Amino acid sequence: MAKNLVIVESPAKAKTIEKFLGKDFTVLSSYGHIRDLKKKDFGIDVEHNFAPDYEIPEDKKTVVKSLKSAAAGADMVWLASDEDREGEAIAWHLYEVLKLRPEHTKRIVFHEITKTAILQAIEHPRDIDRNLVDAQQARRILDRLVGFELSPVLWRKVKPSLSAGRVQSVAVRLIVEREREIHAFRSEASYRATALFLLEDADGKPVELKAEVARRMKTKAEAQQLLEACRTATFTITDITKRPLKKSPAAPFTTSTLQQEAARKLSFTVAQTMRVAQQLYEAGHITYMRTDSVNLSSLAIHTSKEAITRLMGEQYVHSRNFQTKTKGAQEAHEAIRPTYMDQTEIAGTAQEKKLYDLIWKRTIASQMAEAQLEKTTATIGLSNASDTFVAEGEVVTFDGFLRLYRESFDDEADSQSEGTLLPPLTKGQTLTYRQITATQRFSQHPPRYTEASLVRKMEELGIGRPSTYAPTISTIQQRDYVEKGDREGTERSYNVLTLYQAQITESTQTELTGAEKGKLLPTDIGMVVTDFLAQNFPNIMNYNFTANVEKQFDEIAEGETRWTVIMDDFYKTFHPNVEKTLTEKTAHKVGERLLGTDPVSGKPVSVKIGRFGPIAQIGSAEDADKPRFSSLKKGMSIETVTLGEVLELFKLPRHLGEQAGKVVTVNIGRFGPYVYYNGSYTSLPKGTDPMEISLEEALALIQAKAEADAKKHLKQFAGEPELEIMNGRFGPYIAYKGSNYKIPKNTAPDTLTLEQCLEIVRTQQAKGEASGGKPKRAAKAKKA
Repeated sequence: MAKNLVIVESPAKAKTIEKFLGKDFTVLSSYGHIRDLKKKDFGIDVEHNFAPDYEIPEDKKTVVKSLKSAAAGADMVWLASDEDREGEAIAWHLYEVLKLRPEHTKRIVFHEITKTAILQAIEHPRDIDRNLVDAQQARRILDRLVGFELSPVLWRKVKPSLSAGRVQSVAVRLIVEREREIHAFRSEASYRATALFLLEDADGKPVELKAEVARRMKTKAEAQQLLEACRTATFTITDITKRPLKKSPAAPFTTSTLQQEAARKLSFTVAQTMRVAQQLYEAGHITYMRTDSVNLSSLAIHTSKEAITRLMGEQYVHSRNFQTKTKGAQEAHEAIRPTYMDQTEIAGTAQEKKLYDLIWKRTIASQMAEAQLEKTTATIGLSNASDTFVAEGEVVTFDGFLRLYRESFDDEADSQSEGTLLPPLTKGQTLTYRQITATQRFSQHPPRYTEASLVRKMEELGIGRPSTYAPTISTIQQRDYVEKGDREGTERSYNVLTLYQAQITESTQTELTGAEKGKLLPTDIGMVVTDFLAQNFPNIMNYNFTANVEKQFDEIAEGETRWTVIMDDFYKTFHPNVEKTLTEKTAHKVGERLLGTDPVSGKPVSVKIGRFGPIAQIGSAEDADKPRFSSLKKGMSIETVTLGEVLELFKLPRHLGEQAGKVVTVNIGRFGPYVYYNGSYTSLPKGTDPMEISLEEALALIQAKAEADAKKHLKQFAGEPELEIMNGRFGPYIAYKGSNYKIPKNTAPDTLTLEQCLEIVRTQQAKGEASGGKPKRAAKAKKA
């Protein structure tokens, strides 16, 4: 065994570091945390200062045993987990579990995985920072307190198997509130007037000049009045102004800005960005990827200058330091950047290459000269009206950082294009219009959140930290509080008034409005849970509370506050509130919405969250007759569905007719719409409306399913009803007594005898090669 044992948290990181160290060093991985709070129990002793009860998970016991053995044979153990709070906690758990001694243990940290950084870290070791460990421990324990105590409240009051979390619940609230903003939004119409003027360019060729009236007209009458004035007006350029503009590059990437820009430019999800960034870091290509600092080291600035000079020339260099504006930015000391600024490309997967290119360009651009532009504004007056048209042009006189990189924006309105050049103009010049239009425009509702814009909002409000953005967004989708989806949009008519050749004409055109892709949409469950938590636990759902907790974690990390004090202050008000909410009784189920009365039965009609999702109900539990239920259709929401739409659902099941003396019906179940015939269920294809399908269409679906099922059942044996040769996704196999068995290659399934099948079964059972299957369903189908 080597004299020195280095322990990191990932095997990829271990492999990279091992290349830089000599034969006296062995590098092993802990594969992340080696212990955590007990999974099945509360895991916290509230009565004794919130003492955590840790356990080593089953899947980590072999790893721990291996690390203990290696540590026992080493003279020195170097704990080299990441430099943030999570990494510090991993180092502390290793120290405790492996029972390391202080004189034989050193803690090292580095911001990048390069030979220089690793060797410098070994030359400057330190002790484990208990303040950072306590800050991580406080976050973990607070999140366990909230989740462990709130989730049972949701199980009892809303729906089984739900969960709540300190950060995730607030993130869902943001999405729910934005959705309600959109539903409450009322679009306002106005008219935008634009003109095309004809003139000549420097070479005498005819060109068009586009100009726009500075104000929006509220009514059609105002727009008509303007065009009437334009019909007889003389148009004169009353003013021309030119002014230089400068554009500065964006700061190097933080975790948040990398997630946002990778979403916009590369269409990466937040989780995908972090996974690829982790791979780049562990391969030694970029610095640590969880950071809220925009700082660059002096070495990075110097090597950036060299790379810019070599690639583009000295005139493109402008070295600068950026200041971190995010409060509590302590996760790391530097922005995300390439480890070697002269390395323009890397070897790796396509995703790794794309993300590295984005990081390299952003970092290099941050050290480049400003872009120089010239903006020209021409004001065009009317001889018979006070309104003016304005034409604007912008041309890049020196591209600077724009030569390499342009930042993207969530909202296209935030983005400014360069390169529109106006033709030669002179003050007092008379212009002739070609066409003037007044187009009806509508105000737009606030945009729904994308993953990237949600990260930006969370950072703006101080909710979470770089290490929590991606897990939070993944969690709220996995738990069905939020789904990523598209909105098809609706067709809308708008009015266009056109002045052409002294004649004003009016036309109606159509456009698609409200179409959105890849947006975060709250589910009904997400909305109901948000409302319930906001009503009963307003403190937990308060944006300021969540942000203040993050500040308290920062204070713990700085050694300014004891973590147990913060836990005690929180729990002594939180726990009684949980107890109170659990015992409270309500007249209606949480989230239930009464829509009206069923005109046939006279019973109340309502919508609510059922065991398997949103449902509609006619009647109540107190009625002598059982209530009737129906699942809501996809696209329906318990917040917006109407009485009429719900009553339509109860027209099911529909009797379509009879076939061979047996009834064919169509209905909607928990898995969607289906046709029922002769004891068998056939799912309706996506987009097929159960209220419109005909008997002929239903019979065609039944026949197609029967044919597909027949192809699955290749061969059966009278001597052994439980054994059958089936056709699956990956080819034929033997199904027998709840297990599946592969058919050997080059064996024709239809030639197999019962004895040969049983021999295959016995052979694979002996080798432990059987896999779980569903042959019992096949047997039932046979009997039917």
